[in-house]
Amino acid sequence: MTISYGLALGSEEHGPRRLVELAVLAEKSGFDFVSISDHFHPWIREQGHSPFVWTVLGAIAHATESIEVGVGVTCPIMRIHPAILAQATATTANLLPGRFVWGVGSGEALNEQILGDHWPPAEVRLEMLEEAVDLIRLLWKGESTTYRGSYFWAIDATIFDPPPGEVPVVVSAFGPQAAELAARIGDGLWTTGTGGEPVDVYREAGGEGPVYAQLTLCWAEDRDEAVETAHRIWPNTSVPGQLSQDLRTPAHFEMAAELVTPETIAEAIPCGPDPEPLLESVRQAVDGGIDHIYFHQIGDDQEGFVRFFDEEIRPHLPT
Repeated sequence: MTISYGLALGSEEHGPRRLVELAVLAEKSGFDFVSISDHFHPWIREQGHSPFVWTVLGAIAHATESIEVGVGVTCPIMRIHPAILAQATATTANLLPGRFVWGVGSGEALNEQILGDHWPPAEVRLEMLEEAVDLIRLLWKGESTTYRGSYFWAIDATIFDPPPGEVPVVVSAFGPQAAELAARIGDGLWTTGTGGEPVDVYREAGGEGPVYAQLTLCWAEDRDEAVETAHRIWPNTSVPGQLSQDLRTPAHFEMAAELVTPETIAEAIPCGPDPEPLLESVRQAVDGGIDHIYFHQIGDDQEGFVRFFDEEIRPHLPT
């Protein structure tokens, strides 16, 4: 198993120009890929940003030359109709030929309920996701498409600039039902952390594609500073999974995060200048079957983290 390493472009923490700068930094530093989220809101207001990902991707395509660019992940079932996303992804694939990867998932109310739509239960959202991916793949053929599904319609819709090649669709999963869906309809699995049940279920269900996962950390030269930064900016890392899907606003996440202490954050993620906790997380992820690991550095000092990564982490990584 060959391992690829990436940098998370934290669109909740950085504005659009800064995200492009970070993509360039990642490419120059030798990362294999970058991942950027597709959100309408940040998790909490302290994070402060959430630009429109499809505009940012165009700028990244212009500013970079070879690095793989992944969206991790889009929910194609509510906020934006799948036919529009078929066009957006086709255009992006033309701008990033051979290096665009699209992650999809069943979404969070935080981002998908902004238009006032009913928030379906998870099993219905997974049905909607499967249908959306089916419609999008039909539209990518560049032919006139009429589609009447249970959740989505398209009438005589044609994408005149279809993708120039295959676009990998990597399906997000944190539970067994979604992992089975990823194995059935996806070209890979998108998850978080160091593996566990979703990866096992995905493989057992016949999934053969790559597995992407994010490792969250906060590097700083002083550990106490790193813990403070992580607790201030990213306390949502300790908000449980189902709750994080159903809370509707950043204010609601702030209320939930009031229960998260600095000590909880310090135990949950690597903080500070010691490389060993992060290297141990990487080893656990590799042992857990993850082959595309990307690092989310919390806070403004992305350049400091990249220097730390180059000097203290990269020489010891499994390959």
